[in-house]
Formats: sequence, C-alpha cells, structure tokens
Amino acid sequence: MKNINSNVIAIGWVSFFTDMASAMVTTLLPVFVVYVLDEGIDKLGYIIAVATFVSYALRILFGYLSDRYQIVKPFVAGGYLISALTKPLLAFSYSYTSVALLRSLERMGKAIRSASKDALISSYSKKEKEGKSFGFHKMMDVSGEMLGSLIIVFVFFFSSIQNETLIRGIFAWTFLPGMMGVFIVLFFVKDTPKKEKKSNFVIQKEDYRLFWVLGSYFFFLLFFMSDQYFLLRAKDVGMTLSQIPLLAITSTLTQVVLSYYSGVLIDKMGAKIILLFAYVFGIFSLLSMEYELVWLSFAFFGAFTVVSLNAMRVYISKNAISQGFVYGVFYGGIAIFSAVGALLIGLIWSRYSFYVAINFSLSGAVFITILLLGTILFTKKNKGVVK
Repeated sequence: MKNINSNVIAIGWVSFFTDMASAMVTTLLPVFVVYVLDEGIDKLGYIIAVATFVSYALRILFGYLSDRYQIVKPFVAGGYLISALTKPLLAFSYSYTSVALLRSLERMGKAIRSASKDALISSYSKKEKEGKSFGFHKMMDVSGEMLGSLIIVFVFFFSSIQNETLIRGIFAWTFLPGMMGVFIVLFFVKDTPKKEKKSNFVIQKEDYRLFWVLGSYFFFLLFFMSDQYFLLRAKDVGMTLSQIPLLAITSTLTQVVLSYYSGVLIDKMGAKIILLFAYVFGIFSLLSMEYELVWLSFAFFGAFTVVSLNAMRVYISKNAISQGFVYGVFYGGIAIFSAVGALLIGLIWSRYSFYVAINFSLSGAVFITILLLGTILFTKKNKGVVK
C-alpha cells in the first residue's frame, strides 16, 4: 500500500499467519476448558489470568533490552517461534493446569516479540504516517484472526464428528500457519538500522509524561471483560458450538474494516481523541452483552479492540523517546491489568452471577472514560501537550 514500507508489509503477513493460528485456539478454548475438560468458570479465569500475568515482566525486560542493546529482529523471530511451537501442544492437554502452562509459554513468546515488533514497525514508518503503518499491520493481524475463525466454521460445517477429538485436532493443525509466520520473519523482514546512542540511559524522564494515557488504558482493561468471557456468555445464552466461531468472525471483520481507516483518523485527529471513541465502543459492547444482543456486542468489542490498540501504539510511536522500553511497559501493563481483571471478573461471575460481573465492568469502564474526557478537555488549551 502507498506510504507503507515493505518491511511493515512483511511483518503484517507474519502477524496474519500467527493470528490465524491463535484464532483457531482462542475461539474454542473456553468451550474446551469448561465443557471438554469439565473445569469451572473460575478455572477459566485462572488460565486467562496466569497466561497474561506470567509474561508481564518479560515484556518490560525485553523492551528494555531491545533499546539497551539495539536487538530487534532476533527478539521478534524468537517470540514468534515460541508461540508457533506451543499452540499445537494444547492437543495433548487434559487438565486446566497444563492448559495454563502452555498458554503462559505462548504468551511468553508474545512478550518477547511485542515491544521489538512495534519498534520495528515504527522505525520503518514514514513521518506523520505512523497511523497508516500501524493500521495496516493491525488489519493484517485481524484478517488472520478472521480466517482462523472461518476455518473452524468450515471444519465444523463439513465434519460429522463435533467432539473433543475434533477440537484437539484443530489445536494440532495450528502448527502449519504458526511456522509459516516464522519463515516470513526469518527471510523477508529486515532488522532495524542501528541508531547512534545519544545517552547511556534507556529510561528517559521525558517518557514519564506518556504514562497518564497508558494508565487510563490499563485501568479500562482492568474492568473490561475478556473475549473468553464473551464467548462463554454466548454459549450460555444458546449459541451452538458451530455458531461461536461466527461471533469471533463478526469481531474480527469489524476490526478489518476499521483498522486502516482508524489509523488515518489517528494521524489527523490525534491518538487521545480516537482512544476516547474506543472507550465508548467498549461500553456499548458491555451494554449489548448485558441485554443479550450478542452479535452487536461482538461487533462493538472488535471496534474497541482495534481502535484502542492502534491509538495507543501510534501514541507511543509519535511521542516516546525510548520506544522499545515504553512499548514494553505498555504490553506489560496490558498483561498485568488484564490478568487481574480476568481473575476478578471470573471470581465475581462464579460466586455471584454474570449480571453482577458485567455491571462491575460497566461501572469501571464508564468511570475511566469520564476521566479521560475530563483530562482531554483540561489539557486542550495547553500547547506542546503530547498527541
């Protein structure tokens, strides 16, 4: 595409194949844990929490190391390789503890590559066109997710056996798209050019000013329900096993449609304004799920996911000095707050009800949105405020 570097396009294809494999896992994982392994909803919460929490320190660590020693492509390739090898092993899991372990290892691979991958995209993005680059990358990312979900729909539609064996077989086949992504990153993605160091310090004081926006995003995720809970709720309200992947497709299709254009809007309007719109999408998603408007809920969920991630990644790209480290903090914060939120919501749902859990989510999401709006209005008149 115009104004998008070939390395960004290549890393987009890497994410396409990797997230194809991821969607083949995450779409079926709640059903696999709760109904196949016969574990409780609280166990699903533990798996989500452990898998996200275990990698938080590594995200910050590898972001720091990437900046300190200017290591980018090795971390990207290594992270994708770990993820490609661990997903198929879920086919041999027979307890929630083994699922939690494998999901943690897979998330560890994501932790190793995440900050370096975004630093790579940023380094090959043209000035004032960062939104387009990140929007394109996310579009490829979610296109892969959508194809992964479509593959599951296709398999369930044409298979006469819709049971544990089929689910385990799908997990095993994720090896192929996962390794395709590894192949592309090894042979078609260039490392970032070395930069002359202006300071021996990786952590720059100027980057502290970015943390209030990052903090608002972290706390929004603390209250926001995981997609795993959304899928489980869909099953509870009557969706069949073959329909559930269609919900994931609804979410990813929304992301494909909005990703590139949201990047263009971020370049024009600024990341904070677009982030505010993303929060509103998240609130609508929760409200729709509470009133059992399942399809609409997944569409708004996709809108929140893609718009918020694009806004935050571009915000860091445009304003951070130590990009690798700040991206590491960003992904580390996502891991910590998402993990704690998943654990809290799982416990509330298990001990009380779904409605208590979703009202907890809604209250927190609305509060954070109001705080961000107030901060934007308060700082609007100040000059030199980061975008």
